[in-house]
Amino acid sequence: MKILILNGPNLNLLGTREKSVYGSRSFENYLEELKNAFPDMDLEYYQSNMEGELINKLHEVGFSYKGILLNAGAYTHTSIALADAIAAIESPVIEVHISNVYAREEFRHKSYISKNCKGCIVGFGLEGYRLGLTYLHNLKPKKVGFEYKTT
Repeated sequence: MKILILNGPNLNLLGTREKSVYGSRSFENYLEELKNAFPDMDLEYYQSNMEGELINKLHEVGFSYKGILLNAGAYTHTSIALADAIAAIESPVIEVHISNVYAREEFRHKSYISKNCKGCIVGFGLEGYRLGLTYLHNLKPKKVGFEYKTT
């Protein structure tokens, strides 16, 4: 079962940036822990600071992967194009935020992508990714006619 973890702008600096908000662990170190916790999942990780690259990645895997965990970073609050890309694909997308965006600046309270996501996980630190993977791991296919779909 293939799962994409897709991180947006500035998340390449986890472990070094604003440790009081994002913690002191790098995502790469945490990813190894996730791979050990979910050995039956084929976890792919991709991070980009560029909106178009995130959209291209969603298009690339969004019809064949069982699910996508997306932390769009600040693009959450600005990108209609990213919201449209999520709406266009079949794989379920779970929005993840490390910090509690509702306890932060007012502009972070609006997400353009939430309405197109299966759900949102906010404020549990890096453990939000584990929560999202647990959901996807337990997601049962839905029977539609004679075919099974995972959305």
